[in-house]
Amino acid sequence: MLDKRLIDIYKKRRAKWPFIILSLIIIHFFIIIISLTIGSTYIPLIQILEIFFKRIQIISGISMQVLDTEKINEMIIFQVRLPRVLLASFVGGSLAVAGVVFQGIFKNPMADPYVIGVSSGAALGASFAIILGIGYTIFGSLTITISSFITATISLLIVYNISRVGSRTPITTLLLSGIAVGIFLSAIVSFLHIIAGEKLHALVFWLMGGFSYAEWRDVQIIIPFLCFGFVIIYIFSRDLNILQLSEEEAAYLGVDVEKAKRNFIIFGSLLTAAAVSVSGLVGFVGLIIPHIMRILISPNHYILLPSSLIAGASFLVICDTIARIILPPIELPVGIITAFSGVPFFIYLLRKTRGKYKFFE
Repeated sequence: MLDKRLIDIYKKRRAKWPFIILSLIIIHFFIIIISLTIGSTYIPLIQILEIFFKRIQIISGISMQVLDTEKINEMIIFQVRLPRVLLASFVGGSLAVAGVVFQGIFKNPMADPYVIGVSSGAALGASFAIILGIGYTIFGSLTITISSFITATISLLIVYNISRVGSRTPITTLLLSGIAVGIFLSAIVSFLHIIAGEKLHALVFWLMGGFSYAEWRDVQIIIPFLCFGFVIIYIFSRDLNILQLSEEEAAYLGVDVEKAKRNFIIFGSLLTAAAVSVSGLVGFVGLIIPHIMRILISPNHYILLPSSLIAGASFLVICDTIARIILPPIELPVGIITAFSGVPFFIYLLRKTRGKYKFFE
């Protein structure tokens, strides 16, 4: 009787999931539209909608007369603000999903996408590119992005191989290896700060994270990683749920524990590396958003993953919009805004629930 009642409760909760996802998508859409209106040049909402409508008609082959003012605003929207807003969305979503994955496999509420040294590896690659100019003759303007992604991936491989014990990868060993490698790589980055000279400002600004130089190519770089990584992770979200139990119980329920851990670590780290390579080090998104969604919606990964994806995207777009306008004409690094805005709200939720939510339900 008790089991039947629990099943009925679960079915009722699951029936609400499509409505939750649809609501989050609609909210995110409005956040993007409003963000496009805000900047050094205010563009009314109705004009933005007209610009999109006319662009659709032009693509469809319909000739339209466009005023000079509209051409300027259209250029601002499509060449400056839209790629920036979309990049913030994809980076926020990637970091939030990676945060869900790492908190799930480590079963640690303090885990985030940067916990196993991927961010330190990316920072090292970017530092080499900015200060030493390594790779510019080959990659040109994409050097920082490519260098940071390559070194982030290399750091992941180093951490994973250090933490292996025979055919197993103990979670505690993996966590400690990540911390150790991350500290070592951060020390190298600190040394590069000393010899940076006039390039120090560019390095510090990149390390603090931001979207000031966002371009369509950055959006094109991160989209395949986000789409492929999220789909794979979501397909195996059942395994992520079961891994909240002990490894022995997970194995008893049919999960290949070592293979599942390895796959989640790889795809979570690739999402992180792709996000960091195009935006710099944007903190707190992967730590805060999964917890907020876990408290407000459900700790079940079937709904936690997509809700965190959309919420992370919305959160970072809002933070980036604030970073653009809070101290004009200066743009603050978005990492500062994520900390200022996210942490107090997170503390409020924790205080309100008094820690009474479960990590898995």
